[in-house]
Amino acid sequence: MPRMSRRTLLGSMAAVAVPGVLTACSTGSGDSDVSNAGKKLAPWPSYRPATGPKPDLAPTDAGVQAGYTAYPAELVKSVARTPGDGSTVKVMSVSFGTPPKPASANQFWAAVEKALGVKIEYTIISQADYQKKMATVMAGDPDSLPDIINMFSGFVLPREAEFVQRRAEDLTPFLSGAAVADYPNLANIPTHAWRDMGRIGGRVYGIPLERPLPGSTLWLNQGMFTDAGMTEGWTSEDFAAVAKKATSGRTYALGAAQGSLFGNAVHSAAHNAPQEWAVTKSGAFQPGWADERFKAAIAFQAGLRKGGAYHPDATSISQIDLTTLFYNGTVGSMQDGFGAYLPKYRESQGKLTPAAALPYSVDGTPGGIVAARRSFGYTVLKKAKKERVELLLRILDYLAAPFGSKEWELVHYGVEGTHFTRGKDGSPQPTKLGEVENNTNLPLKYLAEGPQVLFVPGMPDAVRALHAWQQQTVPHAVRNASYGLQSRTKNAQGTTLKAMLDDTVTGIVAGRISLSEWDAAVKKWRSRGGDRMAEEFAKDYAANT
Repeated sequence: MPRMSRRTLLGSMAAVAVPGVLTACSTGSGDSDVSNAGKKLAPWPSYRPATGPKPDLAPTDAGVQAGYTAYPAELVKSVARTPGDGSTVKVMSVSFGTPPKPASANQFWAAVEKALGVKIEYTIISQADYQKKMATVMAGDPDSLPDIINMFSGFVLPREAEFVQRRAEDLTPFLSGAAVADYPNLANIPTHAWRDMGRIGGRVYGIPLERPLPGSTLWLNQGMFTDAGMTEGWTSEDFAAVAKKATSGRTYALGAAQGSLFGNAVHSAAHNAPQEWAVTKSGAFQPGWADERFKAAIAFQAGLRKGGAYHPDATSISQIDLTTLFYNGTVGSMQDGFGAYLPKYRESQGKLTPAAALPYSVDGTPGGIVAARRSFGYTVLKKAKKERVELLLRILDYLAAPFGSKEWELVHYGVEGTHFTRGKDGSPQPTKLGEVENNTNLPLKYLAEGPQVLFVPGMPDAVRALHAWQQQTVPHAVRNASYGLQSRTKNAQGTTLKAMLDDTVTGIVAGRISLSEWDAAVKKWRSRGGDRMAEEFAKDYAANT
């Protein structure tokens, strides 16, 4: 389950949505249908951590991930029996890879089908087409829905919650509380992922894709920034000075991609501005865009751009092309999701040493990092008979196998000797066939996945560095208080309204608009729906606490 951060990419793509497309999916009875206010809340699935190989670097309750400096020597078996019954299962998800070879010629596909005991008909949608395709599916005949559908939290699909409530199976009887014990790998998904997925109308409708706490991250060419004077404990003034020194000729310290707002998430978090929404002790919701610290972050970025530190194509270049510029040394940094660490280290070998940037301080206050939504989307099931739902849940339970299990290895690397061989440390090393047949091109990992851990095959120092970075930064993570909550106004208008603010941020940093216009843009956002969102989130928050 990236290269604008995937969350940023999906958010920018969502701006093309047409709010009226899914009107037919609405239940028609208003916000109370999907809101959790006034509803009896289904208990979250009871968390039961899986037993498996002990990590070399311990996780923490605060959100630091478990780290493995070497691949486990002994893999556990996490699924007792083949979950399927020989039937055909139709699934659909987004893909960030290239189209896979057809099932008839794909040994990875065949191996997974054999392990699951079903035939898989997979509708794989490219990231560029996902928004349009989902609008068509959600507005179409409910009988034609796939058995398993993945919904990505980065896409604010119009009336998404209403669609799920009306068309998807209510999984509360199968997963809520102790019921999840029938599916041990789903029970291994931590509560924070279920909570950030959220309930709909008080019920549990999906299975979350768990993600680490750090979200959008500034990835550095460590050598370039160190040579320019980067030191631990730097201030915003230090950051600006280093960026200026690292920029020379056709080399730029800062890279950014179209739709990323010049990497605004990283800088607003460093300024400790709320990430979209903050909640007060009294339960009131306040928009981060109205916070003076957010405005200060925009001004800081505008200064960096005016000083020449940003690549000149920062408003038009794709994330894929920006990644190429990062690897070839044209830009010294780029914003991407924290989960992109694996390709960052893998693709940088022999070129540069990547590093996650420590946030700079502002006016003596330690900087924050972006706290990600701990659920990178969720999977829903088509309404079906009890026996069919249980079969589908057994399949997802297999796909959610934890790191260090035989099932995880099959789903992530395929068959030993065919798709991978063993490295010196025992970790899977893809063969030429494995580079083509894998779960990037056949994106099973977006249907279900176990809790993520820190592991970079053959690079134990990278794992130690990432773990140490998390220990330093996780206590300063700035969380969006609306995660897991329902707002009818956001579901219907949030994408359009946010696009207005995003365009204003980009215009100010690019020098096309004066900073003085920011307050007017926020005022317009509030009057057109922002204040209603605040009221709805506060109401739902009160119901969940």
